Amino acid sequence: MSRFFRQADDSDSESSSSEEEELMSSDDEAPKPAAPAAKPAMSRFLKGAGDSSSSDDDSSEEESEMSDEEEQEKPKGGDVKRVVKSARDKRLDEMEATGKVMDNALKINDWVAISNEFDKLVRLVQRQQNVSEPVPPFFVRTLANLENSLTAAVAKDKESKKKMNASNARALTAMKQKVKKVGKEYERDLKRFQEDPEAFEREYQAIVAPEVAPAVKVKKAKKTEEEEDEDFTTVGKGGKGIQFTPENIFKNLQVVQENRGKKNTDRAEQIRILEKLLQVSVTPYQSIRVLLALIAARFDYNSSVATHMPTDLWIAAQKEVDQLIAIVAKETGYSIQEITEDYDDLVERSPDTEKDGVVRIRGSVISFVDRLDDEFTKSLQNIDPHGTEYVDRLKDEKVLYCTICRAQALYEQTKQEDPLGRVIMRRLEHIYSKPDPVVLALEASVAASDIKPSVILSPDSQTSSLIHSLCVHSYKSGNSLLRTRAMLCHIYHYALHNDFHTARDMLLMSHLQESIHNADVATQILYNRTVVQLGLSAFRCGLIKESQATLQDIFATQRVKELLAQGVHQQRYQVLSPEQEKAERQRQLPFHMHINTELLEAAFLVSSMLVEIPLLASIDSEEQRRKTISKPFRRLLDFADRQVFTGPPESTRDHIMQASKALQNGEWEKCRDLIQSIKIWSLMPECTQVKEMLAKRIQEEGLRTYLFTYAPHYSTLSLALLARTFSLPLRAVTSLVSKMIWSEELAASLDQSAGVVVFNRVEFTRTQQLAQTLADKVNALVEQNEKALDQKLGVSTGWGERADGAKGEKRGEQTQERNRNRRGGARGGARGGRGARFAQGLGSQMAGNTQRNR
Repeated sequence: MSRFFRQADDSDSESSSSEEEELMSSDDEAPKPAAPAAKPAMSRFLKGAGDSSSSDDDSSEEESEMSDEEEQEKPKGGDVKRVVKSARDKRLDEMEATGKVMDNALKINDWVAISNEFDKLVRLVQRQQNVSEPVPPFFVRTLANLENSLTAAVAKDKESKKKMNASNARALTAMKQKVKKVGKEYERDLKRFQEDPEAFEREYQAIVAPEVAPAVKVKKAKKTEEEEDEDFTTVGKGGKGIQFTPENIFKNLQVVQENRGKKNTDRAEQIRILEKLLQVSVTPYQSIRVLLALIAARFDYNSSVATHMPTDLWIAAQKEVDQLIAIVAKETGYSIQEITEDYDDLVERSPDTEKDGVVRIRGSVISFVDRLDDEFTKSLQNIDPHGTEYVDRLKDEKVLYCTICRAQALYEQTKQEDPLGRVIMRRLEHIYSKPDPVVLALEASVAASDIKPSVILSPDSQTSSLIHSLCVHSYKSGNSLLRTRAMLCHIYHYALHNDFHTARDMLLMSHLQESIHNADVATQILYNRTVVQLGLSAFRCGLIKESQATLQDIFATQRVKELLAQGVHQQRYQVLSPEQEKAERQRQLPFHMHINTELLEAAFLVSSMLVEIPLLASIDSEEQRRKTISKPFRRLLDFADRQVFTGPPESTRDHIMQASKALQNGEWEKCRDLIQSIKIWSLMPECTQVKEMLAKRIQEEGLRTYLFTYAPHYSTLSLALLARTFSLPLRAVTSLVSKMIWSEELAASLDQSAGVVVFNRVEFTRTQQLAQTLADKVNALVEQNEKALDQKLGVSTGWGERADGAKGEKRGEQTQERNRNRRGGARGGARGGRGARFAQGLGSQMAGNTQRNR
């Protein structure tokens, strides 16, 4: 019984040996000498367990005497014999068995079985290579025979009338692809075998022969850590070793690109492999190919759209983009293009081998630049703007701007118009909203670079010349989106530098306000920012009416932050889905590009105060009083009037409301002090000049309000008294009163000899008042009908695009002029003029605009 159990145990142990144990070296697999047959089976196991620690020297001598390749016979119970083979022999036997099955299947044209066995054969060969053994000649011979058999089978299938079944045909097609792929992998071995099969066999035997010879184990010295590190090799998918040599770059590159985007792919490991491939690259073609893959792998590292790219990866990608641009700019024989002819990725290419001497490589530098810029913006969106990390991250804008300029120089050299327009737009968006010192600092880094674009800013020149040159190039572009954005950047820059009239004329002549609602969201945000900056520019220049008309529509929506992409507006009865909220947050601007909304509100409310208070004083009837110019301001003023107790002002709104009350009561000095005490003015450039301008305008509007309020109570009024009361020169008072009389705002005449104003009291009868109201309502109805008709017919209402060809017709302006004449100057031209049309592009989708027109 003991022998039976022993034999059963031996067979079980043989069958349970795993494939991993077969891959161990032959020395480890050498069998231990059997115990004498006279002893029972259990004593052998007990002996092995007990003597293993004390008989190391004896066992080592016995192992050295046994060879991997020789066959030994061991008596087991008399007649039983067992043959011991090395792991290599077992693998070769398994390969040969697989080859025989494939031969048999080939005879009966069973390509399903051939496909399965071929997969098994390839796995065996890969396992052979994992233990650093050469490719056996049997596999190469089988591969060569399969190619011939496939060719014959395909030709036979085409000629025969009876087609093979669907599964067999699919297996045949799959085999063609498999053999082609494996053939590329072992292309060198196949060529050597086909040239001289016998020589290939001899080489294999010469490599294998030293390993077959009996080797005496020598105790090796302990390796140092550096030597141990050298023994480790990078292993790719499937456990196959990767050799970093110039000859294997394209092969390894193809493997990495095939694994890109697959599930469970180690992206960090792919980046390390590509970095090593870049180190061993020799030719420019190899460097360009590896850099294109490496930069794309860095961008793929962070797959989430919500989070930004890590800073260290971004900096590495930026340096590699610079390196790529430098190689392509230096080597004029290489060109990176998005659309190229098909070429073999595994073959080295050079300008000498190409027809026109230019190697065209599939890729896109502008897409890398766009992604770098987008990731930089996304990182600023996700970093706390009130910490030092934001400032440190913002310093990287200089190197990013330099990279953008280098890309522009590259595309100017290669004369690729489409990417050149895109990269110029990127450069423009980095400088259009920045003050001159910041732009000069950015341009200084470009001047120090080795690759410079054609347009750079010298230290003694103005930034306006640089902006103008970049915008003019974009105006010539065939892309309408680029032209629109360039125009808005140009207008924004003029407004930022207080050139209001130029910016206003450019906006009006571009007709963007009529078509901006059809643009994408980012362009609409840029349009809103430009309109707001234009309003601030008018305010700084002292053009109060133009500033109020420009800022009116955007404040009427009560969604200023959302329209400027500086915050997400939560409406009371609207619930945003997670996707909508995420999209809103992704389009938010970085903090350093924000326009201060508190300063913006202060400018708008002060402008509304200087326009509305004199208008309220000039209106007699309650119905006309309900017609407002600035509804947000009137709402705040009504709320302040309803307050029983008013404390000292705290916020900006409190200061402006109390100043408005003081101006209504004729206390212009108190109004001036309250307005100038607002602290937010310190954030505006040229703060002192702005405060002086506001003080002068308050004096003038205080005089106008006083005349409108107290004119019914006077028959004559001395000009000298008005000059002393409002601390204005007599010449300024005379000029102001003359303007009011000429525009029919004031029913009076001027007696220059006596130096007085003679008031003429004209009171409308009830019938005249009703006729005036009816005329206003009919006029408003006509305007609404004309707009509705234009929208229904799709007719553009631009200045030069009327249906009757009347170029330059200004319908809204003329209508408002007629209204002013009929009302006797009731509104004082506050809504007239070209400034009333600045925000029409915004108003097309805003409720405030519709309410205002009604």
